[in-house]
Amino acid sequence: MAVSVVMPALELAQETGKIISWLKKEGDRISKGEPLLEIETDKITFEVEAPGDGLLAAVKSNEGDEVPVGQVIAWIVAPGEQPPAEADRATQAMAEQARHSTEPAHAAPVAAAAGSAPEKRADAGAQVSPKARRLAKELGVDLSRVRGTGPDGTITSEDVQAAAKAPAPAPAAATAPAAQPAALSATARLMAERTAQSWTTAPHFFLVRDVDAGALTAAREQFDPKKITHTDLLIALVARVLAKHPKMNASWVNGGIHLNPNVNVSMAVAVQDGVVGAVIHNANTTVLPDIATERRELADRARAGKLRPADVTGGTFTISNLGMYNVDQFNAIITPPQAAILAVGRITDRVVPVDGKPGIRPMMTLTLSSDHRVVDGAQAAVFLNDVAEAIREPAKWLR
Repeated sequence: MAVSVVMPALELAQETGKIISWLKKEGDRISKGEPLLEIETDKITFEVEAPGDGLLAAVKSNEGDEVPVGQVIAWIVAPGEQPPAEADRATQAMAEQARHSTEPAHAAPVAAAAGSAPEKRADAGAQVSPKARRLAKELGVDLSRVRGTGPDGTITSEDVQAAAKAPAPAPAAATAPAAQPAALSATARLMAERTAQSWTTAPHFFLVRDVDAGALTAAREQFDPKKITHTDLLIALVARVLAKHPKMNASWVNGGIHLNPNVNVSMAVAVQDGVVGAVIHNANTTVLPDIATERRELADRARAGKLRPADVTGGTFTISNLGMYNVDQFNAIITPPQAAILAVGRITDRVVPVDGKPGIRPMMTLTLSSDHRVVDGAQAAVFLNDVAEAIREPAKWLR
């Protein structure tokens, strides 16, 4: 039985995918699970595996084509089997419709030969005396620029003579070319669309908390600081706190709250032209060294444009850390359909009360953005307080 190969979707917001290359050609024998073609979406480039065994047939989309999600791009058939005729007719109809929609509309009939239509004159519509017309020709005066002063606006010879003596009009000042909109990459376009969607549809509210990060830094030193980063520690700690707060790990889907069964922490990774969310699945049950290893691998693949579908799907909560850019505090926009995102600033020495006296401590600022449709202020505040406690006592949460 023929098996269709369709353009896959990584998430609800994806509308199209671009075919980068076919790894097999039409007529090749392929096995289920074997790499079939390479596709680029708004977020990543990845390989699509063959959904069945057989021969590749009826390839309908070429390299470089942008194809809508869910559209059939090829078939896998048994030897001697033909692809479904209904699919062929539907594809042919779609192509015919697209061809007609791009054909230019018929223009109005035009003269096929010189002299078959009257010549358009610049002075058409203006009354010109014969003497004025002859004089204009001799003096090289453009009658279309002459204002008639005779009866009913008739241009006279005096008008032509006056125009000939008048100084030539100053050339029009050169105008700067109109600004052209900058072309957006697929990643930048998606980022613009998703942030605008989130900001205009999700009722954001923000909670800010200053936290002493001394214990967090000390915990990092207990491990290999070259392999364990503050981000790794934060992923591990926040994931474990999320397990205690299901609402903060929830999503807003189809007008209701969906409680996610797994804690999958998405970390914001800066890439060319934007930011992608690379996901560490089941982070609440993953040990810190494994989180660090996975985080490094995800970051490397993200910057190389080699993220896989599983690397960017299923996130339930996002952490965005800009501390390495010397940012003290910022408000982050929620990644839909998630309920919240934690913005992390840099660790810096500040003068704060210590046992009732001024002291210098390494402090960091956390800003929690939450979707008020999913959680209220009190629920978010309790969660943020537990995150602060976990940062102050990381050993207690990492056992």
